[in-house]
Amino acid sequence: QNQKTKEQIENLLQNGKHKELRDRLCCRLTFGTAGLRSAMGAGFCYINDLTVIQSTQGIYKYLERSFSDFKQRGFVVGYDTRGQVTSNCSSKKLAKLTAAVLLAKDVPVYFFSTYVPTPFVPYAVQQLKAVAGVMITASHNRKEDNGYKVYWENGAQITSPHDKEIIKCIEECVEPWNGSWNENLVDTSPLRQDPLKKICDCYMEDLKKICYHRELNMQTNLKFVHTSFHGVGHDYVQLAFKAFGFQPPIPVPEQKDPDPDFSTVKCPNPEEGESVLELSLRLAEKENARVVVATDPDADRLAVAEQREKGFWKVFTGNELAALFGWWMFSRWKENCSEDADVKNVYMLATTVSSKILRAIALKEGFHFEETLPGFKWIGSRVKNLLDNGKEVLFAFEESIGFMCGTSVLDKDGVSAAVVIAEMATYLESKNLTLAQKLVEIYETYGYHISKTSYFLCYDPPTIKRIFEKLRNFDAPESYPKFCGIYKVLHVRDITTGYDSSQPNKKSVLPVSKSSQMITFTFQNGCVATLRTSGTEPKIKYYAEMCALPEQSDRNVLEGELWKLIEALIENFLEPDKNGLVWRSA
Repeated sequence: QNQKTKEQIENLLQNGKHKELRDRLCCRLTFGTAGLRSAMGAGFCYINDLTVIQSTQGIYKYLERSFSDFKQRGFVVGYDTRGQVTSNCSSKKLAKLTAAVLLAKDVPVYFFSTYVPTPFVPYAVQQLKAVAGVMITASHNRKEDNGYKVYWENGAQITSPHDKEIIKCIEECVEPWNGSWNENLVDTSPLRQDPLKKICDCYMEDLKKICYHRELNMQTNLKFVHTSFHGVGHDYVQLAFKAFGFQPPIPVPEQKDPDPDFSTVKCPNPEEGESVLELSLRLAEKENARVVVATDPDADRLAVAEQREKGFWKVFTGNELAALFGWWMFSRWKENCSEDADVKNVYMLATTVSSKILRAIALKEGFHFEETLPGFKWIGSRVKNLLDNGKEVLFAFEESIGFMCGTSVLDKDGVSAAVVIAEMATYLESKNLTLAQKLVEIYETYGYHISKTSYFLCYDPPTIKRIFEKLRNFDAPESYPKFCGIYKVLHVRDITTGYDSSQPNKKSVLPVSKSSQMITFTFQNGCVATLRTSGTEPKIKYYAEMCALPEQSDRNVLEGELWKLIEALIENFLEPDKNGLVWRSA
């Protein structure tokens, strides 16, 4: 019933574009590391009115089967500010259709009356004891994309087997039901409630549990600049700073309000560093603010930059921020815990492609550190499991600037991370330290962890498959590389096949993930490198880290070794020229 997407298909048909029609119509969306995500437009592998209705019908069917009290407990729906005129598609409209499917089946729906940060949906699912929730967002993806993120009753994103079962249910009921197209149902149905005020108030109150220096925050002269990257973050970050006793951060005026075209940045991903932070850094220099915090468009991730001397900025990587957060959350716990608190009951988590710095801190301080597969859905589920078993989880992260401070939200949260970093900077300033100086102290105490993460673009799935298959049959059939250039490989772990040469039974401890490619190499020189496909974009990502002991403190030597190894990795394993890979633009 969407005339714009209907016209797209009709035009392709009239112009004989059969290959594109096949591409659009002959495959379905599948759940990646962050739910369903694709370009907006016509076709079954795109995000549009129909695919959102079909997905929600499948979820209804699955939830009805899974919960006898589904119609008592209800369902949460949130959305960001994305939109595309050419396919008459916006996050709010798709959220209204999601709600319509459920309201037409007499399911109570908690539908936010305005855009919210992604973490508000999993938070609301737990607070309102709903059976599940959906957030319409494509996070930091390019402006053409949108997505459909599903949370289970535990407040974590869905993992296997739920995702597989939901896909089966979607395929069983592709014909839209009566009422599914009625996007105005959210405005008229008595079963629709607006949870905005309650959730926002509760969230800000819960946030205070991880505020430790309110007095300092109220007195500090430090100034902060915040950019919300044309997304949802502005109002919520302002409220979070208020909850911690801070003066409001200075917003970047050109990026403060929602804009689905993300018109001031070449891509809306704060992870891209200084090139996309230009406006906020210049404003901070003008306002004499030392720290910039940048939330991505759906405010679930956080980038941070600190001014060193005039005109020079340190933009922290996700792994560096994790070192700071890990030190901070543990040292605050230690200072504030009761006398009988047991450090062996304390946990921190990271995804397996992230820095091992938390492992080093845990070994020295006596708490537990655990790894999960890439994607916060794995962290959320594991954290819930640990909490249900009486454990205390302080912090979890993924290197792509996703952080979870505390356990009010079982997903990454840029709003809470922004205000925690502000408090950390304030506390450190009272000790005459900057964030960058503290980071060096952490590395000198626990050992340098120097990492480099980047990616190549590859729009041809068969090429990606060929690259990884070659690694599995390198010098001979079914044999992985023993060397990468001059660097000797000690161990290989292949999450796609479940092989791990470091385990006595040669089986990976982390669960097998057949739907994506991921191989990790441990080298004799102490470097760990992973090659994997992105779960949300056409990328082959590489992650490499040198993990040194505290006594190996020559950073330059370690960095030089890491760079040489990465060059060998690209040249020998990825072969970008031969495989037509596009380098990430500097």
